[in-house]
Amino acid sequence: MADDDTRRDSLHSDELRSLLLAPDGPLDHFEVVEETGSTNDDVVAALRADVAAWPGVGVLVADHQTAGHGRAGRTWETARGTSLTCTFVVRPQVPPERLGWFPLLAGLGAVTAIRATAGVPAMLKWPNDLLVPADSEVPGWGAVRKVGGILAQLVPTPDGVALVVGIGINVSQRADELPVESASSLVLAGAQHVDRESVFVALVGALADIAERFREADGDAVAAGLADEVAAVCRTIGTRVRVELPGDAELVGLAAGIEDDGSLRVVDDAGRTHRVLAGDVHHVRDAG
Repeated sequence: MADDDTRRDSLHSDELRSLLLAPDGPLDHFEVVEETGSTNDDVVAALRADVAAWPGVGVLVADHQTAGHGRAGRTWETARGTSLTCTFVVRPQVPPERLGWFPLLAGLGAVTAIRATAGVPAMLKWPNDLLVPADSEVPGWGAVRKVGGILAQLVPTPDGVALVVGIGINVSQRADELPVESASSLVLAGAQHVDRESVFVALVGALADIAERFREADGDAVAAGLADEVAAVCRTIGTRVRVELPGDAELVGLAAGIEDDGSLRVVDDAGRTHRVLAGDVHHVRDAG
């Protein structure tokens, strides 16, 4: 296993830029900052100030993020040099009703990159959490831990919308550097030779391939074969879940699958089928 100093080197922006920028790479715009509060906040502010400042497909990656956040205002805390924190900007030329797939597709790209670089069997938790196996159980989580998350936002532009997708992945944290018991890192999950740059390069490549397939299918994730790939790595499917819905409502049942629009299909204990478009999903137990 690489030592902490190797795993926690600063990002090599010049090398990444030469590797990832067009014409040879998949990115039209690429920025690295030493430190920021939130890459998502920075990108959204930049787009609102001057949409032309981020042409095509772009990425902002931070060497250290101090005020990261996820859904419902939850915070994302990391020790310096231990996590990959980045935000992608894409302009998907697909029907608006199909944009709900993007958190899941970003998760598929992250799972693909983690498995390829870290050798860890990462999984998705619908709709936007990245999970890794654990040796012990935590109430509400079972024998998995959260290793990353995804936050997608739409920013209106003169020519449509820009999709801002933030991805955070814990890479090399020790147990005493994690804020909660339900969190983990790739190193704690068993990765032997992994660093932030290799995960980032693999992530950019995986997302570029997924986005192209999605665009070519006009946003039809089923026709593109992406819906099946998401389902194959989604731990939520086949699991008994408790879903906290908007308006303080709650739904308990079996997560039976993912619908064609990316919503979660849940069958309650009375046999009624529900489509969950938004809500906090808790895995109660595997359904066997």
